[in-house]
Amino acid sequence: MSTFAKRERLLLADLLETVGPDAETLCEGWRARDLAAHVIVRERRPDAAGGALIKPLASRLEKVMAEYTAKPYEELIQLIRTGPPRFSPFQLKQVDEAANVVEFYVHTEDVRRAQPDWGRRELDAVFQDTLWSRLERMARLMGRGVPTGLVLRRPDGQTVVAHRGAPVVTVTGEPSELLMFAYGRQDAAQVELEGDAAAIDTLHASRQLGI
Repeated sequence: MSTFAKRERLLLADLLETVGPDAETLCEGWRARDLAAHVIVRERRPDAAGGALIKPLASRLEKVMAEYTAKPYEELIQLIRTGPPRFSPFQLKQVDEAANVVEFYVHTEDVRRAQPDWGRRELDAVFQDTLWSRLERMARLMGRGVPTGLVLRRPDGQTVVAHRGAPVVTVTGEPSELLMFAYGRQDAAQVELEGDAAAIDTLHASRQLGI
């Protein structure tokens, strides 16, 4: 049976193929080609991928990204579809699910929601629960830099505290939408915000959500 990570991988590949290499994405400065290269480098070039977080490796990451973005777009899509190399830890189902479910879901939405005719996906309850479990684990990391208190809440009332502080802003939405919000895609997330108006404005202006 297909895993969620594998399903989202194939959806992303299909979408990238459909929109073409020059399509806009929600990732500032990235077209579809750049996003495709990022996904591939992340799982195929661990020697460079760390440059996203480790400054001494940033120049290497930039160089390797340039190498991949220069490849034929069709090749990039095929590399995403076929997945990581044979001996990559991402080949293990448990690692793939833990590391890639959110990665591929968010990047699929990065492409979908940047298109003028996008529509919201209907996600099943099991997948929403899976996304919620990931969000619970990652919320404090993604919210560590925000200047207000931040609570993320599902429609059923389940909550997770992303940042302790006052005043508090409460963001309500389905787990899939809360993930988009917590990953810094606030403007594209279909959520409701509650709290002091000034605090909400401060949260939006800070642009500090995400990893």
